[in-house]
Amino acid sequence: MTAQPLKDLSDANIQPAERPTRRVFINDLVLECLIGVYRHERDGAQRVRINLDLTVFETPSPIDDKLSNVLSYEDVIIKVRNLATAGHRNLVETLAERIAQMCLAEADVSVAKVRVEKLDVFADAASVGVEIERSN
Repeated sequence: MTAQPLKDLSDANIQPAERPTRRVFINDLVLECLIGVYRHERDGAQRVRINLDLTVFETPSPIDDKLSNVLSYEDVIIKVRNLATAGHRNLVETLAERIAQMCLAEADVSVAKVRVEKLDVFADAASVGVEIERSN
């Protein structure tokens, strides 16, 4: 009987163990935005609700109960506020894409799920909008 050679464990088909992740979320952030394609939407701000669900790689070092060792949702909210209120956009899709890009630029964010809803468009609907998911 002939011995079979051992498989090379450095084979490109073998994936390393996934890094642990945590999910950071921001729910129901309501902002006044200039958004929409119609004339009346260009003349006045309207309420928009933003929800974020971010998958963040955990760092190998301990958190040590320090804000500097985690993604700060306060910092994310400030950036979303600044982005959402920086001028007029025609589409909620555009705003959602830009928010997703901003979130993915944060260190260790691997997936960004972004939901943007206009709250005051139709009297018989609580909201209308879009939800996207993007990853690095």
